Parts: sequence; structure tokens; C-alpha cells
Amino acid sequence: MSTVSATSFSRRLARRNVSASRELRRTMDGSVVKNACLTGAESLLKTEEDFLSSLSQINTAVLNTLLQVTDAHDLGGDHWQALKLLNDRFHSLWELTASCFQALKQKYELLAVDLPDIYLMTKESHFLQGYTEYFVSATNYLVMKGFEKSAKQTSSYWKANKKLLMQLVGEPMETPINVLLQRVLIEPFRDHVQQYSLLLSKLNGTLSKEAGIAPLTDCLTGFVNLQSYISQSLDEAFQTKILWGSLSHKLTAAFCTPERRIQEDSKSVPVTVTTGRFDRVLLFSDVLVFLQGSEAHIFNLTTVWADSTVKQKSEQNNHILRIVTPEEEYFLSTKDPQNQALWLWKLNQLIRQSLEGKRDFPLWGRTGEAANPPTSRLSKYTYKNEGRFKSAVYEGDMSWGKPHGKGTLKWPNGRNHVGEFKFGQENGFGICIIPDLSRDSYDCYKCHWRNGAMQGYGICEYADESVYKGYFKDNMRHGFGILENVVSTTNPFTYTGNWDKDKRTGYGVLDNSHKGERYIGMWLDNQRHGPGIVLLHTGSCYQGIFNANKLVGNGVLITEENLVYEGEFTEECLLSGKGKLMFANGFTLEGSFNRSGDSGLQTQGVLSTACGYQDQFLKRKHQFGVGTFPVEERWQGMFQQFQKYLQSGCKTEVEEMFLGFNVKSSKKVRKSQEYLYCQRDSEEVSCKIEDIMKEVSLQQAPEALKSYLEKAFNSSHHPLKKHIKMLSVAFQATYSGLGANLHLLSMAQEEIKYYAKKLWEFFRALIAMTADKVDRSHSRLQSEEISEDLNPYTLILPAILPRFHPDLFMLYMLYHQQEDALYWQGIVRLGVLTDTKLLEFLDVQRQLWPLKDVKLTTNQVTRRPGIPHKTLPTPRPRRKRYSIVKHKCFNSATECLQKIISTVDPEEKLEIILKTYKEIETTVSRVVNKDYKLPMDDLLPLLIYVVSRAGVQHLGAEIHFIQDLMDPSNRGGIYDFLLTALESCYEHIQKDEIRLFK
Repeated sequence: MSTVSATSFSRRLARRNVSASRELRRTMDGSVVKNACLTGAESLLKTEEDFLSSLSQINTAVLNTLLQVTDAHDLGGDHWQALKLLNDRFHSLWELTASCFQALKQKYELLAVDLPDIYLMTKESHFLQGYTEYFVSATNYLVMKGFEKSAKQTSSYWKANKKLLMQLVGEPMETPINVLLQRVLIEPFRDHVQQYSLLLSKLNGTLSKEAGIAPLTDCLTGFVNLQSYISQSLDEAFQTKILWGSLSHKLTAAFCTPERRIQEDSKSVPVTVTTGRFDRVLLFSDVLVFLQGSEAHIFNLTTVWADSTVKQKSEQNNHILRIVTPEEEYFLSTKDPQNQALWLWKLNQLIRQSLEGKRDFPLWGRTGEAANPPTSRLSKYTYKNEGRFKSAVYEGDMSWGKPHGKGTLKWPNGRNHVGEFKFGQENGFGICIIPDLSRDSYDCYKCHWRNGAMQGYGICEYADESVYKGYFKDNMRHGFGILENVVSTTNPFTYTGNWDKDKRTGYGVLDNSHKGERYIGMWLDNQRHGPGIVLLHTGSCYQGIFNANKLVGNGVLITEENLVYEGEFTEECLLSGKGKLMFANGFTLEGSFNRSGDSGLQTQGVLSTACGYQDQFLKRKHQFGVGTFPVEERWQGMFQQFQKYLQSGCKTEVEEMFLGFNVKSSKKVRKSQEYLYCQRDSEEVSCKIEDIMKEVSLQQAPEALKSYLEKAFNSSHHPLKKHIKMLSVAFQATYSGLGANLHLLSMAQEEIKYYAKKLWEFFRALIAMTADKVDRSHSRLQSEEISEDLNPYTLILPAILPRFHPDLFMLYMLYHQQEDALYWQGIVRLGVLTDTKLLEFLDVQRQLWPLKDVKLTTNQVTRRPGIPHKTLPTPRPRRKRYSIVKHKCFNSATECLQKIISTVDPEEKLEIILKTYKEIETTVSRVVNKDYKLPMDDLLPLLIYVVSRAGVQHLGAEIHFIQDLMDPSNRGGIYDFLLTALESCYEHIQKDEIRLFK
């Protein structure tokens, strides 16, 4: 670039001059300074007077003539605009000089001139900017051969008025008109700047011994630099003009601009390009050009990197300069090390100036390490070569010709990619928008990328309004993922499961709300293939083998009326062929089934009316999926991602790829991912792996570990929380809604236990990693020192069950619905009995009745027949009646047992049962006035009493929930004994003699 912006140094000088003026007025008071200022002002006024007179003549004789006589159409649009700009800059400088001249003249006439009144100091920035802008326009006009064209356009005029031009510059008659015009509009200004420098130098010499003249010295330096700038800019302009004249018209038209200046030419400083057949190398102020015949390869300097450290074997005796561009690398070779140094220095200076958007002032002279351009920079480039980026415009961070950092790629077809890059490839989090012309919309990918392809976790919003949240590999959906389109009016669906190369393959769950069905099972190439379960909104469900979306072979169907069919089906899941139909009343029908036309289902077989099946059915309650879908193979995609995270050493970038995006991402990125994050609070544990390991290493006691895990599972950014969140999503997709089916209970509870087991393995791996990375002397916990009391049931389950309990316990309630209904009938019957009647009915020994604890009120006294309540005599204090007392005995044990529904932790539920037993035993000991260990014969009726009074709903579901999920080490101990006793009470209350008791 040939233009120089003086704005920055103008502002700096303006601020400096204001403060300098105040300083000079305070410190420089004396006759020496005053006389020097008057002398300087006199010289300046005389110089300016002559200069203003010259400007007036130039304006009248030359500029006005050029503007009036020249035909704008014939001169050309660019040349005409350049001439008008030159005229404007001329008048701006004229007005600045005239206004300052008048102000100084008034001061001088009053003999009141002080150093700040020498306006070259106070108005230094204005003068420097004015002259800089003028010479930019003058040299641009010179490079474009404007003087030649203007001279040609006005030749007839100058033939008659050539003497006027010669008088202005003092040139002989034979000088060409274009040279005269050029000198008239350049030499007076150049000479006048020299006069300014001489005047300031003389004034500076006179006051060199006085205090406070530093601003004067700086001002002198500024005008000396301006002289250098004018000389350098004129030299560049002349050299550039000569170059344009030597090149072909095609090349000149290709990259000739008014501001562009030649800086170096391989013809002047020899250098050759070792890669490619290039004839010549040209270095301009803003571009690097390789010429090959009449073809030019042009490289913008903002996207050029130069390196002299590389060597080539074939060029051992030469000095190599590597030139890096976004799409190509070139090697410049020279035999002279000085030539190599010159090219490298000029390249780096021009690259830096291009990046800063302005040339130095003066153009050359800045040296040192700080003057070199940065290797990492903000750049803009349009790709031209074949490849993924062809025709794309990249804007963002670049390093050595490659996108590296944050940037944006835009293609002409509307495709955009915004995100992170590494060594020229998309790498890290990015958002990619791909137009879908068929729908007049676009696909939006918010994903992690590695080496230019989507890898890891991502969220994609497709043009058909479907959304995918899950994992990618090589730009394809791969691993665990959720695809849903709930807004579709024709086919709303949600698929949660495994993907392989962009297709549903492996274990997955498809919920089709339009059909009102859910498929749970195996997939292959987007089709149901292998064992599967189908749940219908009517309540029916069946399990069988699918092949290419069609049911084949034998299967099991259970209807909403509890009819069970085992046998053959059609491809559309209809009964057809040999099978066995079992009715809820115990009847069985075995034979052949077929469906034809409107006749409905027809069968031929043997009907058995034996009723043994009914009891068998109540106990069996057919379970689907157990053994058919090994729990280890169901959600491998999620566990594999966490495993990779641990194997990587818990690197932050890997954590982001396996579940979520970095909280340090830009605000725009975070906004697009708001649903992944919650607002953090001060009680959350840190999400940084270094802090996680430090916190884990400081834990030792089981309770401390439990507390840490609870916080981890509730911390919105902790890796464990992110993992458990995905597990809960998969669990709900399977077992909530249509999945709330009693025939899936076994599948669900074994899945929960497997979650706990895997999370326990991950946690132990984290502890082992902590032991390796954290100083063992400061670590209280080692993987080999974990307490035997800690296991998946005691440490993990209590922390994760709250997230799964609502859906899991619903399955338990459905499974035990019939038993719980019978149990509740018994509870209602027993609830009408008074305490004494109930204790007597349960055959509790009278010496164990805690009746002395009961305090009667007036309302609890038995009313005599025929006597109004208000006439009843006041009861004596010592006289007690118990016939109508309810819910007074063993009250503490009853209240304790009712708390069993207040927690979801099986361990805590067992503790409540144990505490209930102790409360019963304590009450009995108080009644008999001695420690009393209840034998089984006494415990069971008392426990039945407490259970009947506690009225815990869904007690059967609670008991089996505890049995399935409690720590196996508790089996055979006191907990197991009391749980068995509670189950016996539960079964006893269901008996007919209790339910039908009156």
C-alpha cells in the first residue's frame, strides 16, 4: 500500500503540543527566547508569504486550467477523480497555511510572539498530515501517468502559455509539458518542507541551551521525517511508473492500482523461484507477484509468510527463502546471502505494514525484532484451488497460511462454518450451516470437529425440523444418539439408541407417537432386525424376532386383558400358525390360529379349563427382554465415550467431545447450548479435572465420598453429572410413557444395577488416576485402600436412584398392583378395629399390650345407651376404657415405618425397618419393665399391627424394590431377616380371613 495514514501520529502530536505549549509558557521567559521567537516568526512569515503567492499562481495558472480545459470523459474516470483529489488536497494545505500565517502575523505586529506561537509546533500534526495526504495524491497521479494525459488533453492551451509554466519552475523551453506540470505541482511543496526544517533547526540551535525545548526538538524530527517520506514516496512513484511502462498491457491491467508501489524486483536484486516456471518476482507494497510469461500469480501480503530457516538438498550452495501462502508454498533461491536478507527484511516489513493498514512514516527506517509481522494473525482469504474449501472465503485467525484458531468459512452456495481450526482443518467446537434447497431451509450442525470431520458429541438441527443429539465419527452419526421430530404432523418420532455410519444399528428405542407404539430392540441399517419388543398404546405388548422390519418365527403377545399368546405370527405381528393362548382365568387354548378377511381370528385346537394357570400367572408375570438383550450391550455407546475420556487422562477437550461443550466458549456459542448448562452455585464441585482430582484425593471416610458424589451428580458441569444425565435420558426413553409396562420391570432394575456397577468402575479408575497424578504424600485415598463397605450399592446407587426412581418405582407398582390391591383391602378392614380388638385378633399376648400408655379424653369415653352425651358423668381420673381407642398403641413404631416412603435409598429403607423393630422392642420392654428380646412368635403379630396402622401404600412394591436393589452383603443378616418378616406381614394382610373380616 502506498497511502500513509497520519491520523495516529497526528493525534499523538496534538496532545503533546497542548501540554508542551503550557510548559513552554511557564518555563521560557526571557529576552533570549523572546528575540529568538521574533526572529523565527519573521523568517517564517517571509517564507510563508512567498509560498502563498506561489500557491495562488499555481492554482490560477495550472489547477484551474486543468480542471476547466481537460475533458473528464476523455481523461478517464480514475484519472479525473485523481485530479480532483489532488486539487482538494492542494486547497486544504493552502487554507491551513493561510490561516496560520494570518494568526502569526497579528502576533508579530504586536511583538508578542512566544515559542508556542510558532505554529509549526502547535499545528505540527495538521501540517504533517496535510503534506502527507497531498503527496499521496500527487504520487498516485504521477503513477497513473496523469501528468502525461493532462498535458496531452491541454496541449493546445500550453502551446500558447508555456512561458507561464517555465516562470513557475524556472525550466528551459525544451522541457516537455508533462514534466513542467509535474514539477509545478511537486517541487514547491518539497522545497517548502525543506524550508520548514531549516527554520526549525536554526531556532533549535539558538535555544539549545535553554530549558524546556524538547517539544521543539521533536517537532524538528517530525519535519525531517516528512522530508524523508517525500523523497521515498517520490522515488517509489517514479520506479513504479517506469515498471508499469515496461510491462505488457495485460499485466498492467491485471494488478496496476494508483496506490500500489514497487518495492523490489528480481531483475534488480536477483532471486529465482525454485518451484514452478516463473520468470520474474515483483514485490509491491501490498502484494507479491510471480510472473510467468503474460500470466501473473498475485498474493496479498496479509496472507504471506516468509521463512529463511528452511534448506533444500538440491540448493545446498544457495540461500533459500520459503514463501508460504494459504494454498501453495514457494521457495526463492539466491546465491548472495545479502540478497536473501534484503528480500526477507523487505517482505516482513511490508507484511507488517499491510496488516497494520498503513505504511511507516517515513516509509523505510523502522528496524528491530518488534518490526517483524506476527506469525498468527487475523486474515481474509478466498480459496481458488480444488478441494473442500474451493470458492470459500475464510476470515479469522491464520498461522503460516493455515486457518488456526477461531474463524469463519463462507461458501457462495450459502454454506457457513464458524468455529475453531487447527493447522488448516476444522478442529474443536464449530457451528456449520448447510443449505437445503429442496426445503428452502438449512441443516445446522453444532458439533465437535477433529481433522476436518465431525467427531464426538454434537447437536444437529435438520431442515426437516428433526433434531439429533449424540455422537459423530467422520461426519456420520456414530455411537449413542437421539434423533427426534416431535413437530412433524405426518410422522412424529423419537429414536434413542446406537448408530453406525449414519444408520440405526445395534440396540435402540423408537417411539412413534403417530402409530402409538414403541419398539425396544435391535436394529440393522435403519431397520428392526433381531430380537425386539413392541409396546402399544392399548397396553398390549409382544416380543419376537424381526428381520428387515418384519416379525418372523415365534413370539409372545400379552394383551391389555392379560391374555398371553406364545406361538407364530404374521409379518404384521398378527396371530397366525401354531400357538398357545392363555386366558387370565386360567384356561388355555392350544392349536392353530389364522385370520382371514372379515371373519376375524379363527382357531382349531384343544381348550383346557384347568384353573391352575391363574395362580401361576400371578406369580410369573411374564418378563420381556431378560436374557434377550444383555444389559452389557444395551448402551455401549455412552459408556465407551466415558471410557475414552478416562483413558485420555481426563483431558478437557476429550470431555467436551464425549458430553457437552466448554463453558469457556464464546457467548454466542454458549447461548446456542443453553440447554446443556445450568447456573452454577457456590456449593457445586469444580468441573476442572485438576480440581476434581484434588478433591477426590482428600476424601477418605465413606460419608465424605458419598457427599462428594452427591455434589458431583448435581454439578451441572461435572463429567459424572453429564454422563448420568445421558443415562437418565435413555432410561426415560425406554421405561416412561408407553414403557411403563410391568413386563419390563426386570429389564429396568437390572439396567439400574448395571449403571451403578459401571459408574463404580469409572470412579475407581478416577481414584487410580488421581493416585498417579497427585502426590501420594498428600493423597488420603488410594484405589487399593478403598473400604470394603464401599461398593456400587452403598456408594453409587444412593446418589443416582433419585434420577431414576419415579419411572422405576412405577414399574414396581404396576407389577405388584394386584397384590397391593389385596393388601390395601386388608388394611382397610383392620383399620376399623380398635387397638384392643386388633391386638386380640392378632393373638398378641396381653402382657405385651401397651395400654397403660394410652390417655383417654372425654370424647373417648363409651356413651351409655339412651343417655345424651351432655348428661354423661365426668369420668374418674383413674378409670380408663379402651373399647374405642384407635392408633394409640406402638405409635412411635408406626410413625417410624411410615418414613419408609420418604427415601429412595434401599439402605436407608432397611435402616427404617430396623429402627421400627427397635421401637417395637423398646415399647414392649417398657410394658414388661425389663429388657425383652422378641421371639418370632411375638414379633410377627406385633409387626402386623404396626404395618396395619402405618398404612404404607404400595408396600409390596417397596419390599421388592428393596430386595432387588439392596447390598447383596446384607442377605442373611438382620436386615434380610426383618425384610422377610415385613414381607410375611404383607402377605398375611392379603389373606381372605383378613380382607373378608367383619
